[in-house]
Amino acid sequence: MLTSVQTDLMRVFADPLRLQIITLLARETLCTTHLVAETGARQTNLSNHLRVLREAGVVDTEPCGRFTYYRLRPEVVEQLAGALGDLAETARATAETGRKRAC
Repeated sequence: MLTSVQTDLMRVFADPLRLQIITLLARETLCTTHLVAETGARQTNLSNHLRVLREAGVVDTEPCGRFTYYRLRPEVVEQLAGALGDLAETARATAETGRKRAC
């Protein structure tokens, strides 16, 4: 069973723009200016999504002069991947046993 934290993370990852940001940050550390150029999103919209990612603990920030760089926290992605992997194993075992609840 997924914990409430993992369920919240799934909601964070479910937004298409946030998923695009996460994918870009998996490849390199970027500032808001880079992310605006890569995604085509407006800076204010992007900043709101980055705030959500930061508050969820998905990204870390690094100030650099007037810019803020964002870095993906791989351990958070691994935690969610592990939870989904466990869920898949449970589903596989259930399918193999043919287990179902009677009506």
